[in-house]
Amino acid sequence: MRDEINLLCFTFAGGNKYSFRPLFEKAPSFLNAITIEYPGRGTRIKEQLISDIHELVDDLYNQVKSIADTGEYAIYGHSLGGLVAYLMTLKLLENKHKLPKHLFITGTFGPSALERKKRHLLPKDDFIKEIKDLGGMPDEILQSEDLLNFLEPILRNDFKNGEAYIYKDHVPLNVPITVITGTEEDMEYKDILLWKKESNSVDFAQMPGGHFFILQHIEEILEIISGNLISSNNMHQNN
Repeated sequence: MRDEINLLCFTFAGGNKYSFRPLFEKAPSFLNAITIEYPGRGTRIKEQLISDIHELVDDLYNQVKSIADTGEYAIYGHSLGGLVAYLMTLKLLENKHKLPKHLFITGTFGPSALERKKRHLLPKDDFIKEIKDLGGMPDEILQSEDLLNFLEPILRNDFKNGEAYIYKDHVPLNVPITVITGTEEDMEYKDILLWKKESNSVDFAQMPGGHFFILQHIEEILEIISGNLISSNNMHQNN
């Protein structure tokens, strides 16, 4: 029986703690996926949205720090969650916590990329079109004006968090990073490769599909995550 590993998960814009359920309901038994809830949605719907990414990371750190010091863990984030996952790792390092065994990033370019869209500033019709073009939104939401009106401020807030981020140089992390992106995502591959700046060990993979390719490649993504963690665990036991 393998030792359990906590996988701390950070969601994409507009997501909540249930957003990764399709991805992790098929996870191997040793992988305990814990999706961290952002304020202003889901179980924290009554709380104020946070529109500064560093303040958001400070808030989420309070949920993460005790888990980080309890057993083995890794971190996963998709899109905005990828940036949050990276900044959380820096926060844990800064506060001298045990670091994650691995950082898994999907659907986003390196933090130092210069070109960041400003979708959070678009007029409503253009903004909604961007959301639809990204995919990943259930039809029942796309076809409901009330639901779209409810989600719009949350999505704008989350987009602002990612799009207003300003990169700061730091020493590469001593944490391996795996970056997976979709072949049809709207980003330059040179910007994806900028993740090389962030760790002494970075590997890349691509899978067919757009921004929410993760929903079409659940088994492959789980295989990459579990394979890296099993390999890391075996190396640790053999040392």
